[in-house]
Amino acid sequence: MYHDCSLAVFKTNFGWAGIAVSERGICKIVLPKKDKNAVKKALRSETGAISQSAPSKLIEQSTKLLQKYFSGERVSFELPLDMRYYTGFQRAVWRAAVEIPYGETRAYAWIAKRIKSPRAARAVGQAMGANPIPIIIP
Repeated sequence: MYHDCSLAVFKTNFGWAGIAVSERGICKIVLPKKDKNAVKKALRSETGAISQSAPSKLIEQSTKLLQKYFSGERVSFELPLDMRYYTGFQRAVWRAAVEIPYGETRAYAWIAKRIKSPRAARAVGQAMGANPIPIIIP
């Protein structure tokens, strides 16, 4: 759990979304929900953060890019990520997923081969299901 996060909840075309950022980078994104409080609750329960901090430059930049993304613009997310609380396997899976070209899809088996664990397609699926930073990590 992250305890040193700044949290932000913001409006998108699809509802309320949220982001948590540590001093190292983005650690959590909550996809849009209809209820603003549901987003706050998800951010707090998954990060361990208690209160919303003053916005940082990274939160402002990330929020703007995500709002553009949710309004239909193609966005290049070149932002720092804080993945320190996850296993090496999960981080390897997510790094491989980021390499998938825009608009293309890959099977879990492709990612498993890419990370030199060709028999780990199911584990890749589990790691992708636990992805804390959707959109940036597809």
